[in-house]
Amino acid sequence: MKRPGYWLALLCSLGLSQPWVASASGLFDDSDGMLDMSEYLSENRYGFLPVPVVITEPAIGYGGGLFGLFLHDTADSEAGKNHPGGKTIPPAVTALGGGATQNGTWFVGGGHRHTWNNDSIRYLVALGYADVNLDIYSGDIAAFDRGKGISTQTKGYGGMQKLLFRVADTPFFIGGSQFYADTKISADNPVISRALQHVLGEESASSALGVIMEYDTTDNFFYPHNGLSVTGEYQFYTSFLGGDYRYDMLTLDGKYFQPLGTDFTLVLAGNYQSLSNHDQHLTPMARPYIKLRGISQFRYQGDYVSTVQTQLEWQMTPRWVLQGFVGAGSASKEADDLYQSTEVAWGGGFRYLIARQFGLHTGIDVAFSDSEQAVYFNVGAGL
Repeated sequence: MKRPGYWLALLCSLGLSQPWVASASGLFDDSDGMLDMSEYLSENRYGFLPVPVVITEPAIGYGGGLFGLFLHDTADSEAGKNHPGGKTIPPAVTALGGGATQNGTWFVGGGHRHTWNNDSIRYLVALGYADVNLDIYSGDIAAFDRGKGISTQTKGYGGMQKLLFRVADTPFFIGGSQFYADTKISADNPVISRALQHVLGEESASSALGVIMEYDTTDNFFYPHNGLSVTGEYQFYTSFLGGDYRYDMLTLDGKYFQPLGTDFTLVLAGNYQSLSNHDQHLTPMARPYIKLRGISQFRYQGDYVSTVQTQLEWQMTPRWVLQGFVGAGSASKEADDLYQSTEVAWGGGFRYLIARQFGLHTGIDVAFSDSEQAVYFNVGAGL
């Protein structure tokens, strides 16, 4: 949900009105004369990609904010930039920023991703604080009903980290994860709010450790055109780790990128999540939900959730990509009931290659479902 349009226009206008500024800052690629921030990001120690956030997520309303995306070249990423036929090793990436929406939701946070030893070790960490006003459609008290949302407010802080190690010289990785969040939840309806606090407490914590296995042959971290990425993660939430809830979460996620000639790429993606061994009462946002462009987040939740997507990308020019996508998802209480009821979303968009050396694309998607539509400003493929 990140909007490049404003800053692209701003940088272009600065470049046209003050060419010496653009040239000095390295904002245009000498090879094609197009706007490109590779040199600025890699050679300027404090250089960052300003990513204005324009939020049109139906679940929380319209809003905006700003994130800074810092790309820090490492010895590995420098050596891998021009490796013939090899995979580009991504630079270290840091993101910092925040935003707010018209319904009172606001958030601040940041994250960092780093690799070492020729991409043999991968580390990801993220921290943040949020005050989220959100309609929840399922839960563990009688007031929740799938057909009618309950207006809730969740505020708190949290963080996560993941550490992966490559298995010998293979595409396989193994590692672990850690998650912690401390939140307070209430509802607009005072009766429901008291019921939530009676069931969940005025303040609660979720804490987990997880194990991860990953297989990755994709050719680019930011916007792949070829390869397969499959991740499996099993998380254990327990009071032993300082949390107030007991449950297990299994997440399986896969993406396959297949070139079709020189100008087209077909993407197939799937995701499966299951919640098991859980307490009688859980915070409403603990349950997995259908996550597709065009469908509000947390609109369809269940103990079992599955989504499938396909996306066709057309490399219209070396810089511009057009893409169309369609996806389907299902959420249910029981695994056997998956896809007895299905939600479908579809749409299209474009990407612009804003940093050629890193393969970094940014752009806009417009997505629709039977009852909603939304605009998403993305860095990357958007899947």
